[in-house]
Amino acid sequence: MTKKSFTIAVLEGDGIGPEITREAVKVLKAVEQKSGVVFELKYAPFGGQAYFDTGASFPEETKALCDAADAILKGPIGLSHEQSKKIPVEEQPERGGLLPLRRRYMTYANFRPVYLPPELAHFSPLKPRVIEGGIDIMMVRELVGGLYFGGKEQGVNAQGRRYVKESLDYDEDQIARIMHVAFKEARKRKKVLHNVHKSNVLMSSVLWNEILEEIAPEYPDVEVRHVIVDAAATLLCLKPTQFDVMVMENMFGDILSDLGGGLLGSLGLMPSACIGEQKSYYEPSHGSAPDIANQGIANPYSMIGSVALMLEKSFGMDEEAKAIWAAIRDVFGAGYTTPDLGDPEGGQHVIETSAFGDRVAGAVLGA
Repeated sequence: MTKKSFTIAVLEGDGIGPEITREAVKVLKAVEQKSGVVFELKYAPFGGQAYFDTGASFPEETKALCDAADAILKGPIGLSHEQSKKIPVEEQPERGGLLPLRRRYMTYANFRPVYLPPELAHFSPLKPRVIEGGIDIMMVRELVGGLYFGGKEQGVNAQGRRYVKESLDYDEDQIARIMHVAFKEARKRKKVLHNVHKSNVLMSSVLWNEILEEIAPEYPDVEVRHVIVDAAATLLCLKPTQFDVMVMENMFGDILSDLGGGLLGSLGLMPSACIGEQKSYYEPSHGSAPDIANQGIANPYSMIGSVALMLEKSFGMDEEAKAIWAAIRDVFGAGYTTPDLGDPEGGQHVIETSAFGDRVAGAVLGA
């Protein structure tokens, strides 16, 4: 009998990217060993270092490899400020790599779990009474519209003053498809959807809310709660446990998901999934942290969690994904962490990046 097989394009990225990707691959290999599913890994350059090596942040060979893959596992990108200045603006990793990646595969739905089980509670800067019972939020962010993808213009006006103009563009189809994704996610969880908007100021939010109201009757079992984006930011700090699934436009999602990392105590605890109709990619929400690269101190949680999201959302391997989450909890629960996440009050076993990955992989095999 032929084994089930998936091809994964692996883009290690910059900074700590290669280090944490190695640990994610260890865990993927453990899943492979236990499940019998074969993962064919194809490595390709992407990001700042790719520009210096090939002249492009998203080289043609990488595009071809990604086109042929079933899913893409991507490490964080970006170099130091001094190195980045050596790259032309249009080829800097975010403009020359990340945004074209999103456009190429129209990865319009971004899932960012803000997950703080009891084993991770000591990382959070919030008071124990505020996070009692833990935090388990799924932020659903529209990823290919809004200000980041709208028209851009800069120049000098008739009065001789420099100016810039950027447009926030959405149409009803873009809004409707992310709403369906969010409603379906809410239906799988607690059946509550918080709609984040700014309709008291932005016309884009007025349309956003109109489309939501048109779609909501298709999901009568899901309760919709509306919240203005600035109020949402406040409430995430004061009472994060009230949220389950949150849906929002691109820039709101960028900002609030980083706030989510603050609730957890580190963006290093935030994996993500970027879902397209034909292809998806999976990546940590944090940057490449070039200042701590190659020191063995970066925690690979976000990269390993991104593998779990890939198994669930691209390959339908829900049980294997749950086993990875459980393995991570087991390792943290046993008191192990890496120096970048170390509890300032102590009481933990601080280990290197590779040792953390070994322990998670071992826990997956033992599950």
